[in-house]
Amino acid sequence: MTRQQYHSNGTDAESDSIDWEKAQRATRMLLEAVGEDPDRDGLKDTWERRVPAAFKTLTEGNRDAEKPDMRTFVAETNDLVIKTGIPVYSLCEHHILPYHGVAHIAYRPDGDIVGLSKLARYVRWRSRRLTVQEGLTADIAEGLADEVDAEAVRVELTATHLCEAMRGVETASETTTQSTVGELTENERRRFRSAVDSHE
Repeated sequence: MTRQQYHSNGTDAESDSIDWEKAQRATRMLLEAVGEDPDRDGLKDTWERRVPAAFKTLTEGNRDAEKPDMRTFVAETNDLVIKTGIPVYSLCEHHILPYHGVAHIAYRPDGDIVGLSKLARYVRWRSRRLTVQEGLTADIAEGLADEVDAEAVRVELTATHLCEAMRGVETASETTTQSTVGELTENERRRFRSAVDSHE
């Protein structure tokens, strides 16, 4: 099949942020590999449009152009900023199956703060790539420390992995990971723990 035949969604393949043709070909081959007919009515849009479009969205974290603007503001105090219950949706790099849960963030500013909505947008951007939970948790903490130039950052992420729930042990358990950049005081750790526990 030609590039024009594969790239049938009306967009310019050269300007896409993923290789649309490869995504189409790979999805079509996977459908054939499991005994499906890629050209039947229910699947034609699957490989031509839906799966490539989904993976374009779900891998936005690989592209700096998609990173939210993390413009900062002058902080009036250096008091701890805590944001709980941030939704997380990512893809396990081992099975390319989703895992989902919530992230809780605390940071001590060093003169600057970022808008609270930006924390959620940053977590979403970081999550949109093939990851493992431990690495994603550290990436969020280290990335925020750099973006906000914070004195300390604490991230806790609790998630359910569909690679466990749908295959293997087939149990929908939760996994919690934590990462810290810098050092929170004992009082700050207690405040963060209390905020997370209150959310749960």
